[in-house]
This record gives sequence, C-alpha cells and structure tokens, in this order.
Amino acid sequence: MGATDIRATGTRAADTRVRLGTGIGWRPEIADGIEAQPGIDWVEVVAENVCPDHLPEPLLRLSERGTKIVPHGVSLGLGGADRPDPAKLAALAERAEALQAPLVTEHIAFVRAGGGTTGRPRMEAGHLLPVPRTRDALDVLCENVAAAQEALPVPLAVENIAALVNWPGEEMSEGRFLAELVERTGVQLLIDVANLHTNHVNRGEDPAVALGELPLDALAYVHVAGGFERDGVWHDSHGHPVPQPVLDVLAQLCARTAPPGVLLERDENFPPVAELAAELDGIRAVLAGGGAEAEARHG
Repeated sequence: MGATDIRATGTRAADTRVRLGTGIGWRPEIADGIEAQPGIDWVEVVAENVCPDHLPEPLLRLSERGTKIVPHGVSLGLGGADRPDPAKLAALAERAEALQAPLVTEHIAFVRAGGGTTGRPRMEAGHLLPVPRTRDALDVLCENVAAAQEALPVPLAVENIAALVNWPGEEMSEGRFLAELVERTGVQLLIDVANLHTNHVNRGEDPAVALGELPLDALAYVHVAGGFERDGVWHDSHGHPVPQPVLDVLAQLCARTAPPGVLLERDENFPPVAELAAELDGIRAVLAGGGAEAEARHG
C-alpha cells in the first residue's frame, strides 16, 4: 500500500477516542493492591504477558466490575522494515477481544532486524529501538500501522519512545513525525510524557516544542513513569517514583488539552500500594490544575 492510499483510507483518530480516566499499569506483583484501591478507572496490561484462554483471576474480577483493560503490545516492531507478523497481530487481536478492550496500543519502534533476504541471521533486540525520523522511515511506518489497523478489531494507538541518541540525517522533529503519521493513517497517539522528558535530557529536545506540534485531537491517553539521571543520562527505568520534571511535562500537556486517560507505569521495585496511590493522587492534581488553566486560556 502506498502513501497516497493510506491517506485516502485513514480515519480521524478523534472520532473513536474513549474516555478512560486515571489508571495504572496492571502487574501481578501489585494485582491485589490494584483490586482493592478505589478510584482506579482502568488498567493496562502488557499484551504478551497474558493468555486469552487463561486470564488472571484478578484481571477477570476487574473486568466484571466494569474496569476497562487495555492491552499494550511490545513486540510488533511497527517501525521495522518487515510487515507486522500476522501471528503477532492475531495474538494481539485475540487479547483485545478476550479483555473487551476499547483499544490496543503499541510502540513507534523496531525490535528486530535481519533474516529473510538480508543474508544475515534474524536478531531480536530485546529493547524498543528508535525509528529514524526520515521520510523513508515514515513511509514504512505508515504502511505497517495501516496493516495493523486492518487486522485489529479495535482502534490502535501508538506510543513515542525514549532514546539515548538521534539517528544521523533525521529530517523531522518528533512532533512533526508523529503529526504526519496521524494525518496519513488516522492512528491515535499514546503520549508518554516521561519519554518526552527522557528525550529532553538525552537528546536535547524541548518537550514544549513537541507538544506544540502534536495533533492532540488524536490523543488516546498518556503514560507517566519514573526514572533517574546518572552521569547526565536519563534512564527511563519504570522502577522509581515519578519526578517533578515529568509531572511538569504532564502539566504542559494538560494546559493544551484534557487527556482522555492518564496511566501510571511501574514495572519493578514495587513500593507499598499506598505510595502508588499517592502518585496517582499527584497525577490527578496535575490534571485538575491543567484543566483549570486550559479553561482560563480558552474561556
């Protein structure tokens, strides 16, 4: 499918957005605490970590009481040269249906290389690698996103990732790259404000500039996560409390638009659930303040 065809068939992302509220990444280590915690509107699960035929009982109980569950994929490699693996797409679709998900999400990244006609062994990176912000890379990404959209039973949102360095010869800023992706495919965006902060520290990119270029009417939801700085490098660990600079980026976003959903991510070094609840309260305070600021600006 060419770029022109994608533009013709893409649909406006804002038409299918779902109001999610405030949520947290579901992990088995904190499953009981999430279930007992009031005020959690939805959860996100790593798609590859659940089996549609044997969903964890705590997830089933959340679903039965009306908590929305969004599967978050990590292995499609939409930014890679190959088309998305049909088996991986089918597995993601199965999880969306089993969880009655309102949408599914993945990353703007590549995760493998080689194999096929390259003459080299296929290699799995085990990490989300950044896509060069070039016209050629955008064409490939648009085609892969369109293929994924066609195979999935619910809308797709794609996430900006954190990186250490820029590729040489890049032709667009992150904001423009994502804006053109949305324009050409109609895909929704999952904006990780922690990743915007990471790229500010590691790549010298101003989060305010990126937010100003993004089509925020395509925003599906927002990720918030913690990390740490060492020797001038920000590590997006998902294993530390959310720092104030990340909340500041969230506040900048909320001053521009009311996010349909915001989710706290934590993948390791899990603190007592009371500490996670306090972080969620901090996120809610930013959302409330941002909403008042946006109303004052546009009222």
